[in-house]
Amino acid sequence: MSNNDIYHEMIIDYSRNPINFGSIDKPDIFMHDSNPLCGDSIDLYMNVDKNSISEIKFNGKGCAICIACTSVLTELTKSKKINEVIKINKNDILSELGLQNLNAVRIKCALLSLKILKFSIYSYLSNEIKTNEGHKKLTKLKEEASNLY
Repeated sequence: MSNNDIYHEMIIDYSRNPINFGSIDKPDIFMHDSNPLCGDSIDLYMNVDKNSISEIKFNGKGCAICIACTSVLTELTKSKKINEVIKINKNDILSELGLQNLNAVRIKCALLSLKILKFSIYSYLSNEIKTNEGHKKLTKLKEEASNLY
């Protein structure tokens, strides 16, 4: 069995048996997006505890590549610190499933969940900055930056 066959089997397995599929009641983070070209539609739910993703689930429908990549993304994200999560990139997901050479149409299927993850985390962080504690952290970072030299 070749590597391509193994990756093909992994994509089919993830799409038929997605990991972390479902929803979270009252999530700390929620975002939805879709890919109208393919019909993919994904809801991403996350809970945050002590600056880590304590729980992540997704719901929706999509092609095999979309569902497989979303499953992989949730596995890569779960239990990680937010500052680690924001470093996850397209190669991290694509290489897990041997999809580095997708065409432009299929790459949107593969990366829809990463797009949702990035937007939702940055929205969450911007809301955190608006809180008093977040504002204190931002002020401290500004002070540190201005005292660099």
